[in-house]
Amino acid sequence: MQNSDSKTKRVAVRGVVRFPSVLFFLVGGGAALKGIWDSFFGAPEANVFSPVPWSFVTREEWLRFAGFELAFGLACVGVGLTLWVWSRELPLCCEIKSPRVAGKDDRHG
Repeated sequence: MQNSDSKTKRVAVRGVVRFPSVLFFLVGGGAALKGIWDSFFGAPEANVFSPVPWSFVTREEWLRFAGFELAFGLACVGVGLTLWVWSRELPLCCEIKSPRVAGKDDRHG
């Protein structure tokens, strides 16, 4: 978006940080919920295809995986929260000088 002065441009700064913070919230929230689900209610797909449940993937391995999902999700939510709080310190927009582009008349030789 250009101002009346053609040599400066207005650039959104806060939105550049808030967009990834929302992505971290969504991905982290989904992973954390999946980790909680797997910890208490879920089971590996290998149980469906094996003759004896929990023979291919043990409960210990499954809970370790669910714990990793939960830890990863909470870490992503924490990064998203940190970015969101930090974005409050940033200005909404800033003006920058637009780079000079050499045109046909600016060439020498």
